[in-house]
Amino acid sequence: MSDARANGLLCYCRPGFEPELAAELGERAAQAGDAGWARAERNTGYVQFFSTQGHALAQLLPLQALIFARQKLRLLAELRDLDAKDRITPILAALFEQPAFGDLIVEHPDSDEARPLAGLARSFGNALRPALRKAGLLTASADPHLPRLHVCFLSGDHALLASGHPRDASPWPSGIPRLRTPPDAPSRSALKLEEALVVMLDPEERARLVQPGMRAADLGAAPGGWTWVLARNGVRVTAIDNGPLRQHVLDTGLVEHLRADGFQWSPPKPLDWMVCDMVESPKKVTARMAQWFREGWCRHAIFNLKLPMKKRWDETRECLAMFEEQAQRPLRVRARQLYHDREEITVLAMSTAH
Repeated sequence: MSDARANGLLCYCRPGFEPELAAELGERAAQAGDAGWARAERNTGYVQFFSTQGHALAQLLPLQALIFARQKLRLLAELRDLDAKDRITPILAALFEQPAFGDLIVEHPDSDEARPLAGLARSFGNALRPALRKAGLLTASADPHLPRLHVCFLSGDHALLASGHPRDASPWPSGIPRLRTPPDAPSRSALKLEEALVVMLDPEERARLVQPGMRAADLGAAPGGWTWVLARNGVRVTAIDNGPLRQHVLDTGLVEHLRADGFQWSPPKPLDWMVCDMVESPKKVTARMAQWFREGWCRHAIFNLKLPMKKRWDETRECLAMFEEQAQRPLRVRARQLYHDREEITVLAMSTAH
């Protein structure tokens, strides 16, 4: 069994988007003056990124700034040829002299190949936790202020050890928030906006920016999934779509449905929010979203960009640069490929003007 000391990052992503994540990490590292290199294999659901600066790279690449990463961790060790009879001893040895962690997450990448490891991850976590505490490597109870230990099983005999800082790592196993589709949700797409509000805004921002009585527009609203999410938060929504909305969405009393084209309609007065999940070319959507801010029609927006099959990182970078240039307003922009996204990314834009 080998215990290869690691010195880099472990990031999880949507299976199939490893090349995009590797390209993003490489480009962002280069911009920070670090000639790092990625180890990635398509459809595995994770990327390892190594750096001449070691763990200092983690500070240069905050998770919130990464688009294709669901999770960002600091690699501690890679363990191969683990004995199924005793996986704990080599893990304790690899963590020798590490300070105590505040919590433990045992997980696996979100890939078809790794999904059967879910049972092992659950049972092994129950066995490893008391052993870590006995060795002084885990606090007696969860401490949210300390880094978490992540054990990522790639197979039954191959694991990566990594740490996640609470201020710069996703709190959810595998970086995936556990959201369930409520029975009255008009469509699965409702979860995309639910996840965006949970993942892309911190609790203080959510409380401040999404309040009952605010006004929003949903462009391309039918059948009403995103409108329904906003109305559940007490937001008054003008739903723009030539197609029909589900009746129970209209029955909330907070929704006005206008049969119009989302690329043509504009609000009579400025709104707090605009959301958009229209299926169109990313450049066309980007230009329209930028116009909304340039004309002062909304203060904040969440919209999705459907990516092409090839050169997805290039398209992402070009669209975001185009959006910020054409919006002609001071904005904070965050973008992320969410778990409930498919071949797309979600963009959050917030006006910083008072």
